Amino acid sequence: MKFPVLFYVVVTTLLLVTITIAAAMDMPLNWVFFLTCIGQVFVVIMVYKVLRDNYTTEKTFKDFYEDYPIGDVDNYR
Repeated sequence: MKFPVLFYVVVTTLLLVTITIAAAMDMPLNWVFFLTCIGQVFVVIMVYKVLRDNYTTEKTFKDFYEDYPIGDVDNYR
């Protein structure tokens, strides 16, 4: 079964947030350590999947940021 890339990002984020909450709530160290080791594996898998994803776009560096279009801004000085 092929999962979308966003699935890996969400699962990894939820796991790392769970580790943070578990450490803050004084969960036993062996559980936090085990979850941390699994989290590191998930981070490596997530990075691999994101970098290997077949994503294409029509945007270029000339487009700059979508929320701040530099080509259409008038200078009112």
